[in-house]
Amino acid sequence: MKKVWAFIKGCFVLLRQGSKLYYSWLSFLLALIVIGVLAYSNQMYKGLITTAMRDQVSWGFYISNFTFMVGVAAAAVLLVIPAYVYQWKPIKEIAILGELVAVSAMVMCLLFVTVDLGRPDRFWHLIPKIGILNFPQSLLAWDVVVLNLYLVLNFSIAGYMLYSYYYKRQPNMKYVTPLLLFSIPAAISIHTVTAFLYNGLAARPFWNASILAPRFLASAFCSGPAGMILMFQVIRKWTKFKITDQAIFKIAELIAYAMFLNLFLLGAEVFKEYYSDTAHLAPMKYLYQGLEGHSDLVSYIWTATLFNITAFLLFLIPQTRENQVTLNIGCILIFVGVYIEKGMGLVIPGFVPDVLGDFYEYSPTGVEILVTLGIWATGLLIFTMLLRIAVPIMNGDFHVSEDGIHPHIGDDLFLVRRVEDVEEEGDLLTQ
Repeated sequence: MKKVWAFIKGCFVLLRQGSKLYYSWLSFLLALIVIGVLAYSNQMYKGLITTAMRDQVSWGFYISNFTFMVGVAAAAVLLVIPAYVYQWKPIKEIAILGELVAVSAMVMCLLFVTVDLGRPDRFWHLIPKIGILNFPQSLLAWDVVVLNLYLVLNFSIAGYMLYSYYYKRQPNMKYVTPLLLFSIPAAISIHTVTAFLYNGLAARPFWNASILAPRFLASAFCSGPAGMILMFQVIRKWTKFKITDQAIFKIAELIAYAMFLNLFLLGAEVFKEYYSDTAHLAPMKYLYQGLEGHSDLVSYIWTATLFNITAFLLFLIPQTRENQVTLNIGCILIFVGVYIEKGMGLVIPGFVPDVLGDFYEYSPTGVEILVTLGIWATGLLIFTMLLRIAVPIMNGDFHVSEDGIHPHIGDDLFLVRRVEDVEEEGDLLTQ
């Protein structure tokens, strides 16, 4: 336990040190968080009337972002499988970064659900023995379980591995491997259960499709890894952490396969609705063509479709997939395209037109946008802090050596710290 406490103290030492750019970035994120908290305070005081959600459209911008972020979190499995199932070294060296992405994304998911609730203070109703979770008969209860389980799982794996590297020893894979293998079905389950939440609503024909779960997974394996590729390039540019082009290009290749599947499943769904031409076509027609003069989402979904097809072509061709410029353009297009398609392009058409055939065109209010920015800033802040801890430890720049001394190479200073100082006084000896 003493070693664990020393490791935690060491992590806080790392968080306190950085360049002016590091502190500027943290200050910017904290400012956005404060703005988001103030906007949410206004929402709590006045109620959900400050949002654009109404009886006709009861899920909006918050649930759109939640659905997207579940996919980003699930995408960590795309690193776990080649790294630990096939033991592919280039990705194995960076797989822990995928776990950190999953942790940050899961925190954002839980926050988006919280702010969508009118009375989040009643969460205690979900606590077993105190309240009633309604598990296993409730799909919402399943979602609560799998989301929190996946968060704890990824945090435990990443925490243990960093703890082991901090003390200059290899993680005991006898304990880690079962957790890593279990994280694969866990990653699939968080997005599958989310899809079932939509899929199980029989009165909403836009979601009532059996291929919704595989569509969710296919799009997740596009947007999440695309964001990771962009993040990996920032990490290797601004830190000493080595990420090979081979690993990045392999992830890009996997994205190409996933994007093909995503576009194929989407095309199959569009064909089914338009060819059958039943009354259930109305939500999809509203989304892609507009219906009865209502067309707020048409420009968004066609932008997303154009982005996704363009990105797929860029990733399909090896020459453009392995060119840094076109690779980054493709990643941005995929991230934005899937964000629109899986967010507003999925949630809102499920409610419009409503079950009575009436139209209510939803558009997020300023309060919703500010709260959402605050949650995104919270996720980025958590990920930045996790990276600040993980990168020096994984590089070997911050660790406990056999003689009890471990150096830390910061952004603008060189420090030497003794283990006894961390455990007893936390003093730093500057060299």
